[in-house]
Amino acid sequence: MKNSSIISMLVLIFSANFLLAQQPDIQYFRPWNKEGINIFEPSKKATQPAYDGFKLRIGGSFTQDFQSIKHSNKPTYAAVSASNATNRNFLYGVVKAEDSTSAKLTGFNLAMANLNFDIQIGDGIRVCLENYMSARHHSEFWVKGGYIQIDKLSMFKGNTKWFDDNIRVKIGHFQPNYGDALYRRSDGGNTMFNPFVENYIIDAHTTEIGGEVYVFPVDGFMGMLGLTSGFINGNIENYPEANNNFGVVPTKKTPSVYLKLAYDKQFNPDFRFRLSASLYNNSNIQRNTLFAGDRTGSHYFLAMDPALTAGVASTSAAQFTSGRFNPNLSNRVQTVAINPFVKFKGLEFFGSYEIISGSIYGDTLVSASREATWEKRKFNQLAVEGIYRFLPNEQAFIAARYVSVTGEPDGAAFKNTDGSRKEIGINRLVFSAGWFPTKNLLLKGEYVSQSYSDFPVNDYRNEGKFSGFMVQAVVGF
Repeated sequence: MKNSSIISMLVLIFSANFLLAQQPDIQYFRPWNKEGINIFEPSKKATQPAYDGFKLRIGGSFTQDFQSIKHSNKPTYAAVSASNATNRNFLYGVVKAEDSTSAKLTGFNLAMANLNFDIQIGDGIRVCLENYMSARHHSEFWVKGGYIQIDKLSMFKGNTKWFDDNIRVKIGHFQPNYGDALYRRSDGGNTMFNPFVENYIIDAHTTEIGGEVYVFPVDGFMGMLGLTSGFINGNIENYPEANNNFGVVPTKKTPSVYLKLAYDKQFNPDFRFRLSASLYNNSNIQRNTLFAGDRTGSHYFLAMDPALTAGVASTSAAQFTSGRFNPNLSNRVQTVAINPFVKFKGLEFFGSYEIISGSIYGDTLVSASREATWEKRKFNQLAVEGIYRFLPNEQAFIAARYVSVTGEPDGAAFKNTDGSRKEIGINRLVFSAGWFPTKNLLLKGEYVSQSYSDFPVNDYRNEGKFSGFMVQAVVGF
């Protein structure tokens, strides 16, 4: 983080001390502390605080990690280049294969910090601005995005009850509401909602410019339709109708269309059930980042990362997706997520099953008649979580998670001699425990073990695995 950014943020936060001590109540809002756990889309049916004028709420999230992780592989020799005989398949921290093909990564990771502004500008009208003050990927100050959320048509006279009770509109630059894992994932300094240190192996997270319309027809049911640009940033380029540099299909700028259906019911004080289904689709775009849009980075620093990347020493900022896997479906993607959630007293179950398919422009085929077709690559991700929360106000928890990914990566190294795709697998098992001293503080620790299977022998992930312990301290307000 730049020194000027640090000073600016400290001045801002300390000058807002009075506001922080008396945080205003915001309508249709998800708190950034413990109270936000297991809140998905903010309820339209719950009683909201009365609107009594403009309100500004300044919030923040801070996370500090300590890790002790050991990784290893079977590093088949492959020179970096004709002039550099170093084995490019060595993992980070490995110097000489004759000494060891494993390395231990121990120490305090770069702390991550978020800054959030939630602003009530009208009755039922909220503005949110989210910022990254410091992150592994971008250590400088970054604006994540901002949006306006409209739950009431208070700017119009007349009867707007039909909208106020059942409709929500969200417009701006935000994370598309795809899947329910986005409400539980770690996001830079904001790790309060995640009972584990890290996210899934295939991590669905990006920000796009567009809008979402929500319908809450009756208590418990929700439907959402979203339309966004498909890009993580603004884009005003005009792409030619001619085929792209792969010479098969034209580059286009197609918007992303996605939808979500959910049933969420608190049947009694002890039992809650939720089931949601999400679909996200973009048929042709220059660069979509649904599975590569995180501007903060993994909390497993340099785990299963190579010592050299493109002949240059790897760094935690450049290799920021440690332990994750990008399916690289940046030009065409269609994905479905099914998410069940059950809570009975202190016992919780959360699941995620994703069916992912798509392509890059290099995944195109030409028939004998010169007709171009997309070659579709597929991935599946299954995640199962069990959490038990105990002590008064569920102040402590123990948890376990299993994640499994199978799929077909891109590139010649992942093709069989008959042209078919090779399928790889990645599996992760995690055990964690956590304690909330207050609703704004969380201390958690976990043991993680991850393994890689069926990667080519000339890939640095060949027979790869890592395991170890993580400790994470979190502040959220």
